[in-house]
Amino acid sequence: MLKAVLLSGGVGSRLWPVSREAYPKQFLPLASDNSMLVDTVSRVAGIVDSSPLYICNEEHRFIVAEQVHEHYAGEIVLEPVGRNTAPAVAIAALRALAEDESAMLLVLPADHLISDTPAFLDAVSAALAQARSGRLVTFGVVPDRPETGYGYIRRGDALDAGSFAIGEFVEKPDIDTARGYLESGEYYWNSGMFLLGARVYLDELKRLAPDMVGACEAALAGASSDLDFVRLERTAFEACPADSIDYAVMEKTQLGAVVPLDCGWSDVGAWSALWEAGHADERGNVVQGDVLLEDGRDNYIRSESRLVAATGIDNLVVVETPDAVLVADRERVQNVKALVSALKSGERDEARLHARVYRPWGSYESLINGDRFQVKRIVVNPGQKLSLQKHHHRAEHWIVVSGTAEVTCEDKVFMLGEDESTYIPLGHKHRLVNPGRIPLELIEVQSGSYLGEDDIVRFDDIYGRSGD
Repeated sequence: MLKAVLLSGGVGSRLWPVSREAYPKQFLPLASDNSMLVDTVSRVAGIVDSSPLYICNEEHRFIVAEQVHEHYAGEIVLEPVGRNTAPAVAIAALRALAEDESAMLLVLPADHLISDTPAFLDAVSAALAQARSGRLVTFGVVPDRPETGYGYIRRGDALDAGSFAIGEFVEKPDIDTARGYLESGEYYWNSGMFLLGARVYLDELKRLAPDMVGACEAALAGASSDLDFVRLERTAFEACPADSIDYAVMEKTQLGAVVPLDCGWSDVGAWSALWEAGHADERGNVVQGDVLLEDGRDNYIRSESRLVAATGIDNLVVVETPDAVLVADRERVQNVKALVSALKSGERDEARLHARVYRPWGSYESLINGDRFQVKRIVVNPGQKLSLQKHHHRAEHWIVVSGTAEVTCEDKVFMLGEDESTYIPLGHKHRLVNPGRIPLELIEVQSGSYLGEDDIVRFDDIYGRSGD
């Protein structure tokens, strides 16, 4: 059995303001019409022979479930805390061995870009042959430039099918060292993708980090099922040492192998990567959305909600969203992470949330914020319902724009159609349901002394939430 394991725990802070903690880059359509998560799992759908396994944090659980449920449904394991990749893959190995003692794991971050899928699948076939012989295989990307932003793998002795033993892992180099790596032809970018026998990986991890395996076994033994999710036992997983596969296993094992990979790969670690992967005009500009650009070269300009007009600029990144605009030198976009840290230090919501906030039932976005009032646009997906709840500090007015609403207010249940409205007094139990087949869109006007999202008392919720 070959099982795809999708690691989906990152926050993609260097792609702010489009990628944010509550809805990071792996869930966004950055390189195609699909999200990067869906692109990743669809890329391997034809070669795996088992349903995928997704590993993510609790906050993103409903996003993963919604994006993959129709075509690529599989088990979704929730990490109560982040512990890096080595424990995540150990959990995947333990789950896979419960299905098949000879299980192979194709471990893929959910936020990588690959432009040449056939070349990638050829590399997977070569890696599978090595993994079945007992090797722990990583994929080394053939470099096309002296890159200082990636770690490298130096190849060792040649093995079968164009693969190599691992000579050594090396940290991110300076530019002169990176040029030497490129010229030698012996070094590859460390992709963070792996093909491993589940049993071989666990055996090596037990030898090298037995406490990690013990904690993962305990976390799974105490796990609980909730809707589509497997919730690891918190206390046991919190006790697990945090480490990457590279540090915990691959740099120490004698079983490592590297398969060269030349497939248009990028980890999309910064806005410059999307400029490199985009379709540039004759002046080197990559634009997306409503953009008017005159007399500029080598820019990446992205508009999500309104016109962006620019003239006489070169080598810039300009990214517009409804609530934030980023302007950066294209050669210094790695520093965006520092901006996000500053936003967090200032307790700015823009670090974590988009203007449009996604929930398992749909989404909401704030249109106007005033003194003691707020106006929101709410979209409820067909067949979905909000929790039965009340508020201590606010009342709400609902106006249906399109679709049909089933409203509960205390002991009354009634229907609202387009252009109809209702009033939910402060302190009244209420619930909103979309019983129809099209999205329900409404405008909500809140009024009161406190309008924060934490002013919710839940009495019943089909999604098992308590505070989100």
